[in-house]
Amino acid sequence: MFELTVEGSFSAAHQVKGYPGDCAGLHGHTYKIQVKVRVGRLDKLGMGIDFRKLRNELEKILAGLDHKNLNRIAFFKKHNATAEYVAKYIFDQMKKKIGSISAVTVWEGPNYSVTYCPDEA
Repeated sequence: MFELTVEGSFSAAHQVKGYPGDCAGLHGHTYKIQVKVRVGRLDKLGMGIDFRKLRNELEKILAGLDHKNLNRIAFFKKHNATAEYVAKYIFDQMKKKIGSISAVTVWEGPNYSVTYCPDEA
C-alpha cells in the first residue's frame, strides 16, 4: 500500500453558529489542507497517482473556497462551518474526482487540526 499526500491552503471567513464565544462572530482563517490518497498498485511508470493530478483537483476545490464567507456556500448553509465540516466538504469534493481519497486534514491555525477519514475510504 502506498499513501500519497498533497497540501494546499486558502483564506476564508466563517462563523460557527451557536458557539458560546468569539467564534460565533464572523472571523477568518488561513486554512492549511492536506489530502491523503491510498493506492495498492503502481502504474507502468511506478506511480500511484500523478501528484499534478492530485494537486490540480485540490486547487480547483480550494479556489471555490478562497476569500469567501464559507457560511454562504450551499453545503455550509446545511452544516455549521466548522473545521470538521470543511474537512468533510473537501473530502467529498475530492472523492468525486479521485476515488481513492483516504483522509483530509484541515488546520485552522498552526497548532490544531481535524482529520476526516470515513471508515469506507
